[in-house]
Amino acid sequence: MVSVIFDSLFKKEFRKIKNPIIKEKVIKQISKIKTYPEIGKPMKYSRKGTRELYIPPFRLSYTFDGETVYILYLYHKDKQ
Repeated sequence: MVSVIFDSLFKKEFRKIKNPIIKEKVIKQISKIKTYPEIGKPMKYSRKGTRELYIPPFRLSYTFDGETVYILYLYHKDKQ
C-alpha cells in the first residue's frame, strides 16, 4: 500500500468544510486513491502530471509516484 502526504493547502481547505457527510466522502475517496492511484482524471496543459477526483461539490487534486500519493488541493467546483 502507498503512503499519503497532505499539502498544507489541502489541510487548510479540509478544515473549512463544515458538513460531516462531505468530510466523510473526502476521506473515503482518499482511501480509494491509496488503493488505486490512477483512479482520477489526468489533467492537461499547465496541470499536467496531476489528477483530479470529483467529490460533489469539490475537486480533489493529487499526484503520485509509485510509492507515495501527494494530496495537493481541495477546491470548490465553482472556484475553478
